[in-house]
Amino acid sequence: RRHVRHFRRAGDLLTDPANDLRRQRLIGIGLMCGAVADFACLDAMGKYLGTRMDVLQVVGVRYASAFLLTLLVSNPIVRPGLLQTAKPMLQVGRSALLLGSTFFNFMAFRYLQLDEALAILFSTPFMVAILAGPMLGEWVGWRRWIAIGVGMVGVLVVIRPGLGGLQWAALLSGASAVCYAFYSITTRMLSRYDSSQTTLFYSNMLGMAIMLPVLPFVWTPPQSILIGALMVAMGAFGAFGHYLLIVAHRHAPASVLSPFMYTQLIWATTFGYLVFGNVPNHWTLTGAAIVIGSGLYLLHRERRTAR
Repeated sequence: RRHVRHFRRAGDLLTDPANDLRRQRLIGIGLMCGAVADFACLDAMGKYLGTRMDVLQVVGVRYASAFLLTLLVSNPIVRPGLLQTAKPMLQVGRSALLLGSTFFNFMAFRYLQLDEALAILFSTPFMVAILAGPMLGEWVGWRRWIAIGVGMVGVLVVIRPGLGGLQWAALLSGASAVCYAFYSITTRMLSRYDSSQTTLFYSNMLGMAIMLPVLPFVWTPPQSILIGALMVAMGAFGAFGHYLLIVAHRHAPASVLSPFMYTQLIWATTFGYLVFGNVPNHWTLTGAAIVIGSGLYLLHRERRTAR
């Protein structure tokens, strides 16, 4: 009996790290799904406002409101070490990448539908998977490569009816995808050194510092209370979504989290129908099913690998 109890305790010690790893990765995946749902709301608001004012104003207001809102709950007075960063240049570079991705994305929304722009943006996991190996040491196995490829097939199914109609604005979404891939990698790198609050504070502060001098040249007063409210809400959604993204990267590798950005396509299709009257066709529904299936398979692989 003593030997049986000994082996049971030894087995528990062996399985605890695996269970902890599984739990951490599942938490990261859940946070990532919440972040992209938040970003879908942000994109819908950005597209709506981008047709009523200059895109530079939309981007500037998004950063200014996000910085002011987060300043109320997280500032150097409440958190004395908030501005302390082990990698200041990496913080600057990450913030610039996020600003570039946001600008290119909002510009693309002026000319493309939400699902078209996001379908191009969803090439990011391929870039992240390629970069995560040499930059982070997180090499992707062949099963995950296949799952990512299947997810991309689903994205291509969504945009197939409009392949001949995609215009030069598709290059804007492509530029946004490149910026976002490097942003994802730098977010993971900074998670090893700085706190989530520090990284989020620098993102909003540097973005606002860059855009604030531009606002007087493009500013137009809000045309209604709704537009004014959406301008403020953009900051709240942007700050909260990126906070979830930062925390998610603390729980799981970038190569694991990135495929779950595909779930944003479902939200984009929903908002496109509810806000802009874009009725999803059978290609969109088929592609969304493929994307969801790919994400569920990756979740299954995470559980099986952990076991």
